[in-house]
Amino acid sequence: MRAAVFSFSKRGGQLNAAVGRFLTDCGYDTTCYTMPKFAGACEGLMATEDYKAVCADEFKTADVLVFVGACGIAVRAVAPCVKSKTTDPAVLVIDEQANFVISLLSGHIGGANLLARKIADAIGAEPVVTTATDVNSLFAVDEWAAQHNMVIGDMQAAKDFAAALVDGKTVGCCCDYPLQGALPHNVVLAESGEVGMAITTDANKKPFAKTVTLIPQIVHLGIGCRRNTPLEKIEALVMAEMAKHGYDMRSVKDIASVDLKKDEPGLLAFVDKYNVPANFYSAAELEAAEGEFTPSEFVKGVAGVDNVCERAAVLASGGTLTVHKTVQDGVTLAIAVEPLTIDFEN
Repeated sequence: MRAAVFSFSKRGGQLNAAVGRFLTDCGYDTTCYTMPKFAGACEGLMATEDYKAVCADEFKTADVLVFVGACGIAVRAVAPCVKSKTTDPAVLVIDEQANFVISLLSGHIGGANLLARKIADAIGAEPVVTTATDVNSLFAVDEWAAQHNMVIGDMQAAKDFAAALVDGKTVGCCCDYPLQGALPHNVVLAESGEVGMAITTDANKKPFAKTVTLIPQIVHLGIGCRRNTPLEKIEALVMAEMAKHGYDMRSVKDIASVDLKKDEPGLLAFVDKYNVPANFYSAAELEAAEGEFTPSEFVKGVAGVDNVCERAAVLASGGTLTVHKTVQDGVTLAIAVEPLTIDFEN
């Protein structure tokens, strides 16, 4: 995770450095920028002549931008960069007297609301959060999804869901996984209705007239292939099996294989195209996976273990196979899903 903090005065620089230390302690790779004449105000400050240009660069890669100063400075700096609430980083503003920490942009999905509260608590300030669900103490579906590693299938549906709650309406919840604890206020279990959310790895599941689909990233693809198998053959099998079994590609958390394939061009191209992490295991690690797997003497002779795709999927997921070994054009695929229990109170 990356954060950038900007300040524009001597007093602001001191607060900048303190916020930078806090963000670093929270796990962020943090850079603190200020005007050249104030760079010596406190240790840890980096001088920049053109903060707007630096902001534009940081906006592309950082998870959090914090401005110590006036809201107007922050707005003018980020305005040319703003694109979407699903991709923009969290943007916060803190006045240089440390009275208020304002969540300015990406309050829910970007996490600015939660971070505003955390920073305010750390520096003794008042958090300022203006999103409708928060000021009305209602369930924020987009924020909850982001905090629980879920992809929102349709942002307009998420807006409709939030609007219904703000209007005092009851909304539905359809969930493919075990539930524990209480449901949020004005949310009830339902299989149909006007507005609701569906927690599922199948983005085509829409039980409500207006359904916000929350797709948990819990699917793990175990893939094996012959040497120099092209991307197209790997992709063809994966896409066909995902569609056949009702899995949205956005539910994939990673792909897994044997370490002999860590330099396989087609497999790496697949990983790059779909922007998913890859885990490569040794034959000994795969051998230690628990479960019943489809054995192959040929695979054992090549890879040192009797099965790659099923063992790799189970090892990566910590769960169970939902799709056993499938073979096509020199590619083997297995799918496993990690355990999931939904708890809206955590």
